[in-house]
Amino acid sequence: MSDDWITRAETGADIPAIRDIVLAAFDTSAEADLVDALRADSSWLDGLSVVATDRDGKPVGHALLTRCHIGDTPALCLAPVAVLPEYQKTGAGSAAIRTALQVAKDRGERFVTVLGHPAYYPRFGFSRASAHGIGISIDVPDEAMMALALDAAHPLPSGTVRYAAPFGI
Repeated sequence: MSDDWITRAETGADIPAIRDIVLAAFDTSAEADLVDALRADSSWLDGLSVVATDRDGKPVGHALLTRCHIGDTPALCLAPVAVLPEYQKTGAGSAAIRTALQVAKDRGERFVTVLGHPAYYPRFGFSRASAHGIGISIDVPDEAMMALALDAAHPLPSGTVRYAAPFGI
């Protein structure tokens, strides 16, 4: 992991750069449109949209945590995570994720879910959600739905993940 990444909460000035990052990282505009929709939704939590910047302050990576629920228990959803293609595999995304998770933990949040690549997210402590009795209402590969308890004193609850409306799930 590079020590060159500076991570911080997004500012209003970062919004165009974040959109550009997400557009460049994905094949369609769906994820970038999702970030914009989440920013206007009640699930948005200020300070949990994190950018990784280079030494010149240019945002190159982004990780977003928004409110979701596991059953009736408040949790966070990590999505999307995006890095400019030329900076992928440099640690920028990992730095943004680690900072977002730490900020969430420091705020007293307890649980995070992610629907993502099963070889990537376990490095942050995520494990298969179904092993904890956590499900999702859409058909996805079991190993792709993962969850994390930010505080070992509070084990993951069981239930079905309910996402913010902009996810359309």
